[in-house]
Amino acid sequence: MTNHAALSAGHAAATLVFTGLLALVTGLIITGPALRRRYPVAWWLLVGFPVASVRVSRTWRPLMAGCGLAVSRKAALTVVSGLVGNGAPPPQPRVPRRGTVRPTAGGFWFVVRLLPGQIPQDFAKAAPAFAETWLVHAVRVTPWKPGFVRISASAADPLKEPRLPAARSSDRLLSVAVGVLETGARWVIDLRQIPHWLIVGATRSGKSTLINALVAGLAPQPVALVGIDCKGGMELSLYGPRLSALATNRTQAVTLLSALVSLTQERMAICRAAHVRNVWGLPEDKRPVPVVVIVHELAELFLIANRTEKDEAHAAGTALIRLAQLGAALGVFLIVAGQRVGSDLGPGVTALRAQLGGRVCHRVADPGTAEMAQGDLNPDSLKAAQAIRPDQAGTAVLASGDGWERARSHLIPEKDAESMAAAYAPLTPYLAELHDAASDFSSAKGAAATAVLERLDRDDA
Repeated sequence: MTNHAALSAGHAAATLVFTGLLALVTGLIITGPALRRRYPVAWWLLVGFPVASVRVSRTWRPLMAGCGLAVSRKAALTVVSGLVGNGAPPPQPRVPRRGTVRPTAGGFWFVVRLLPGQIPQDFAKAAPAFAETWLVHAVRVTPWKPGFVRISASAADPLKEPRLPAARSSDRLLSVAVGVLETGARWVIDLRQIPHWLIVGATRSGKSTLINALVAGLAPQPVALVGIDCKGGMELSLYGPRLSALATNRTQAVTLLSALVSLTQERMAICRAAHVRNVWGLPEDKRPVPVVVIVHELAELFLIANRTEKDEAHAAGTALIRLAQLGAALGVFLIVAGQRVGSDLGPGVTALRAQLGGRVCHRVADPGTAEMAQGDLNPDSLKAAQAIRPDQAGTAVLASGDGWERARSHLIPEKDAESMAAAYAPLTPYLAELHDAASDFSSAKGAAATAVLERLDRDDA
């Protein structure tokens, strides 16, 4: 009687558990699409990732064999297995050992130990097959350390609809969240970490949108923004209230760049007198305001039609190169943008490119621009940059010496960037060294902004 009661209780508990699981699965099937749209990270961690990890475990061995990444046992072992095992099947081929599958906000990753004779490129070639087998958007393979590779998978395309961050500016000075990476992480441009950037892209590729995001993030910070727009100021004049100086033609640009070089020399003397190696070693109350120089359409600075223009182009290029060489330690940072960048513009472009450590390549009209932007840092990124379609505005490829990745900037309309610049116009610092460099900034505006710079210095202390 007791055993019968225990069996009945166990059956009832099993039925209850089964009913609960059935209800849970049914609820997820019904509400899954809505939950996935509203809470994508939670849905992925609770539902998507467990299913994906099981799929990886079940398909690992056949996938390695199908991609040619499994290594057969020695032929002698096959013969021995037939003699000793009385016709038993031969030993299974060796497959690379896989680490634990770990979740991310929108995918997963794990480390793989390479077999003797294998190299990371063998796994990189098989990445599309991995993505198809695991039913994910994309798979990236990168070297981890000697003998190991890191396999990262993205369940969906995070670049399709990047979400605006709650705050564009971060707590770190000169750091701005401008978009999202293909891994789902924030795309942050940190000028303290990588001081100078080259941004290339054809018309309507997203180049101006990225600059809008940068200006919107830097406008609330205690920094000076300086613009060089030799297309008559059509692009950068939108941010006029927040700019400390603006050059709208090459003659003004040469004057402004020369003033910036003089500014760096003065800061160099200050650092030398204080026995520090850069402005960040100075006391906060004596540290000069950082200057971010935005150059829109680099080709306009270097194109020449006569001897006079040749001298101006040479002077502008020389000044830019000097700023790139000295600016990082002295609080001057460069954002150089252009539709086309090539060695045919002059030797100064190649020398300048070598000083710009951050590279962003949107869709370009010619492969030479993509190669100029990224070929010297990471040749593997060229195919990804040239594969960006016209309907993927804002999508770009970031290259560095450590590797490359796809990203997309947040869509910030020009009106929003213009409003941000106007809203933070009272924070515009006045730099005496640049006062006469561009005609767009009168002495009245400079005098009114002097007190603002002093207030910023006190707040930053």
